[in-house]
Formats: sequence, C-alpha cells, structure tokens
Amino acid sequence: MEVRIFKPSKTAMQSGRGKTGEWVLEFEPGARADPDPLMGWAGSTDTRAQVRLNFETRDEAVAHAERNGWTYTVQNPKERRIQPKAYADNFNYKRTQPWTH
Repeated sequence: MEVRIFKPSKTAMQSGRGKTGEWVLEFEPGARADPDPLMGWAGSTDTRAQVRLNFETRDEAVAHAERNGWTYTVQNPKERRIQPKAYADNFNYKRTQPWTH
C-alpha cells in the first residue's frame, strides 16, 4: 500500500496560512474513479481515498507508515520566500518603469 506524506500549502482562496502547520498522510488512489450511470458523479470503490491522517511532525507520520508496513513518499515543503516591499518604492526615482495610474 502506497501513501504520500506532505505538508499542505496554503489555499489560494485565503490569505492566511491556517491548516498548513501539520503533516498529512494520505493514501494513493487504488481504484479508478468511474462515473455513476444514473447521476454522472465520479465514484470509486476505494474507501482509503477519503482518509487523511494529520501528524504534528514528519517523523511521526513516517513512523506510523513504517509501523503499518506501508511504502511512503515524503514531499518536503517549498521554502517560503518573502520579498520585502515598501509603499515608498512606488515613488522611487530609480524605478525601472515609469509610475502611472
């Protein structure tokens, strides 16, 4: 059984970084999602796709996967780069582009 361990990134819909501090262990898809003949919704017989386990640290998630005998892949999070910005830079005389409205 294959699992993926990762730290989720912030959603594009929010400006905050809520729910990004924990590590998540989720199962890789085991069955293909087929459309329901009546409604057309995508469904699958794989119930493990609905399970997401949260851990405080990466090591706890790895230990849990090893205890259960699952093969795992760890995706390390990308480093967040903060570019310092100042409102005064809009009026700097060394701007590369002219300031316009």
